[in-house]
Amino acid sequence: MTDKKDSTRGRGLYIALFSIHGLIRGQDLELGRDSDTGGQTKYVVELARALAEHPDVQRVDLFTRQVIDARVSKDYARPVEQIAGRAQIVRIPCGPEGYLRKELLWPYLREFIDNTLGYFRRIGRIPDVLHGHYADAGHVATQLARLLGVVLVQTGHSLGRVKLERLLKSGLTEEEIEASYNMSQRIAAEEEVLAHANLVITSTSQEVEQQYAVYEHYRPERMLVNPPGTDLEHFHPPRRGDYPGTVLGEINRFLQQPKKPMVLALSRPDPRKNIGTLIHAFGSNQRLRDLANLVIVAGSRDDIREIDEDGPREVLTEMLMLIDKYDLYGQVAYPKHIDFDSVAEIYRIATRSKGVFVNPAYTEPFGLTLIEAAASGLPMVATNDGGPRDIREYCRNGLLVDPYDAKAMGEAILEVVADREQWRKYSARAVRGAHEHFSWGGHARKYVGKLKKVIGPKRPGSERWNRLTVVDYALVSDIDNTLIGDRASLRELLQTLKTQRDRIAFGVATGRRLELTLEALKEWKVPIPDVLVTSVGSEIYYGPNLVQDEGWAEVIDHEWDRAALQALLDPLPGLRLQPEIDQRRFKLSYFIDPDEAWPVEDIEGLMKKHGLKARVIFSHGEFLDLLPVRASKGAAIEYLTRKWGLELDHVLVAGDSGNDRDMLEGPALGVVVGNHAEELKSLAAQDKLYFASATHAGGILEGLRHYGFVGEE
Repeated sequence: MTDKKDSTRGRGLYIALFSIHGLIRGQDLELGRDSDTGGQTKYVVELARALAEHPDVQRVDLFTRQVIDARVSKDYARPVEQIAGRAQIVRIPCGPEGYLRKELLWPYLREFIDNTLGYFRRIGRIPDVLHGHYADAGHVATQLARLLGVVLVQTGHSLGRVKLERLLKSGLTEEEIEASYNMSQRIAAEEEVLAHANLVITSTSQEVEQQYAVYEHYRPERMLVNPPGTDLEHFHPPRRGDYPGTVLGEINRFLQQPKKPMVLALSRPDPRKNIGTLIHAFGSNQRLRDLANLVIVAGSRDDIREIDEDGPREVLTEMLMLIDKYDLYGQVAYPKHIDFDSVAEIYRIATRSKGVFVNPAYTEPFGLTLIEAAASGLPMVATNDGGPRDIREYCRNGLLVDPYDAKAMGEAILEVVADREQWRKYSARAVRGAHEHFSWGGHARKYVGKLKKVIGPKRPGSERWNRLTVVDYALVSDIDNTLIGDRASLRELLQTLKTQRDRIAFGVATGRRLELTLEALKEWKVPIPDVLVTSVGSEIYYGPNLVQDEGWAEVIDHEWDRAALQALLDPLPGLRLQPEIDQRRFKLSYFIDPDEAWPVEDIEGLMKKHGLKARVIFSHGEFLDLLPVRASKGAAIEYLTRKWGLELDHVLVAGDSGNDRDMLEGPALGVVVGNHAEELKSLAAQDKLYFASATHAGGILEGLRHYGFVGEE
């Protein structure tokens, strides 16, 4: 599918949501298929639809990972899926084509970031808001927000530090946890997003006060408690004429007395959901067993033995063993296949039976199923943690229990189903509370209202400082003796670039470190460029906020061993290490005396003999810089063209000396200014390289006109 340019730019907010892991589609969500297809996938789809209905929102894109895998539906391979009039799912290629659990996605997120930038270029629009969901998407949204200079929002859904504490208490070691969950990387990503987020949306006050409080970058003033909504058209109390369809038979086939009140639990087969304690609670309470049936919907499955993940397989195996232990046959139903559309009907079946919904999870950040049950008129018994507390406060629709106390849980369930008058009160309050406090429309109104305050009175989308996604041309110039050196021609060049700012991005590429680059630009009254390639191409920064391109650092770190190189070269004659302030992570710099030092070719041979790899750059007759083999000004510019989707014949590089040579010899267009060093004369016959007559900035301007970037005056 070809992406279309956004012709409605400026008419309303463009919100980009990110939920990278899991199987996400607009219809028939496979909730409970595995640990990654839980409530979050449903949350983001319904949030996208709700925001698209808001009058101040023009466009909502929900970004997820494209999955091309014969083991899953072809729906997850579609590049774009429309899910509402102004909302769509956009699937971005990232890593291997097949489905991967979230813990395995971290190495491929850089590709997701770059491919998403390409999507923004194709549609010709930058979002006003980037909203990450979970840690991996938060990392992606943070990097994009910093690159683009837009508002960042985050929803954690579940937090790594909280999960780490729980897993340690369960008896696992830190090494075991790290091997299974990449927990250190997840927590680092969460700290990163909290450090940069303009707004963090939580579902409960407990998340703000307890869960986020354990993070170093805890900023409660940036947090908004905004409970998710539920589809009140889909989830509603039983109505006359409702027909339960096949799902009733799927449940009743397990039960000897199917008309008894239903104790319903619905969740993924995840150890955290604590299904085992619920079975203990039911099985050990004879009065409850006499009065009610237990129905457990724990995802969809075929053969438990063939489930890939250990956790779900162990949960389901334990469930069957406990049913056998308490001899619950005929009193408990555990259907294997329940589709999304049947879930709402299950709630209504339980409501008709005068039953109760039970959420026994050890921890529950929110509990969307509790809202669905409430909207269906079904009272609850839930864990005394997180979201259930807020839901009970709003709805007054049931009881809270200690999830570790099976006896107390059984007594609470019995209390709800045994007292019919109290049951009716709980049921009525549940429906009323769900409509008053948990509608998606209300959530979207609160969300957008807060966003407008965060963005401020200035129209979103105006004067983006990073224009690399939307311009068609770019100029990247060396600084010393190229951009600067003649004030009159520099003023003329800067005025030309100012008038062409909607078409041409401006960048510099220099051997200077960042601090000296900024000093030179300030001295010559050059505004901060759109992009700065510094330290001979080993670092890239963007715009006035000087956001470093971390993707470039990942690229050039390949086979770079700075310490070993320094240990090898320091003893050589004619080499003197430059001051510490001029050294960088990816640049080892020496002063070189050509009369005493080895020839550069011999230095390179010595490194090769010792198995060390670096790019060696000799310039101005006195400087020797060693960079990673993948780093140079030319390589950095090629990286920039790919990352930001610029055509090579729409990029002009300008230089004057040997340390500009590799970018001048690259695939982009080039201009050599009239005051160039002798070492560049050998390039005179090269295609796509123009030798200007004018010097300094005048030569750059001559090159811009030569290639048609700007017209003749």
